[in-house]
Amino acid sequence: MTNWSPPGPAILFCPADRPERYAKAAERADAVIIDFEDAVRAEARDEAREALISTPIDPNITIVRINSAGTGDHFRDIKALAQTDYRVVMLAKAESAEEVAGVGYQVIALIETPTGAMHADEIAAAPNCIGLMWGAEDLVASMGGRSSRFTAAEDNTGRYRDVVRQVRAMVRLACATHGRFAIDSVHIEIADTDGLHAEALDAVNLGYEATACIHPSQVEIVRSAYRPTEGEVSWAREVLEAAENNPGGVFRVGNQMIDSPLLGQAEAIMRRAGSIGT
Repeated sequence: MTNWSPPGPAILFCPADRPERYAKAAERADAVIIDFEDAVRAEARDEAREALISTPIDPNITIVRINSAGTGDHFRDIKALAQTDYRVVMLAKAESAEEVAGVGYQVIALIETPTGAMHADEIAAAPNCIGLMWGAEDLVASMGGRSSRFTAAEDNTGRYRDVVRQVRAMVRLACATHGRFAIDSVHIEIADTDGLHAEALDAVNLGYEATACIHPSQVEIVRSAYRPTEGEVSWAREVLEAAENNPGGVFRVGNQMIDSPLLGQAEAIMRRAGSIGT
């Protein structure tokens, strides 16, 4: 079976207990995460599982976030999944490769605890791990902190704190090491459109393949950040055309000497252009 990968950069969370929103979320975003963890009260999860089974949407653009390993809800989530065609699971609070392997589906491991962060490399190496995402707020809360970002009373207001940026980098490095895709964390301030765009653009430049969204209004902002500019596409095309006539080694395009890293960047730009319709 071919491993799933994000069909586009904007992935929208949808509460599992709101089945009337499943299709709407799928229409508005590139993929949807049906969420059984934070978005659903514990007493509503059984009803949400019934909704998952009775309200199918396209499995090719659907991820199901299940509760963390070792919990009763985790096993009930897996049992419900077995009655659907969904094949991609996001494992909340993943902390080991063994937890990922125990799920039995293609897994996007969510790194949002100190233990998960310290084991991101081995988690990414699990055979059924296809990608990693990370979560800033759960990470900071699990360390006893109050905010993942500098507050209005501090310098660098709105910017992630250093330890959070470190985990973001660790997740990206683990994915690059093991050939997995990386999904960037949600931006919880919905009204901060400039901040979201800047953060998504930074994610693109680090090689993240997608950014998770918590509101439909964030989808186009993320897409616009991931969408290559006309200048970038023109440069990438010129580089790739020149590469066909210069197999191997270094060659010149305009005032640039193109080697393997720049060729890889050109290929990445064209992949993004294709996925977002540039």
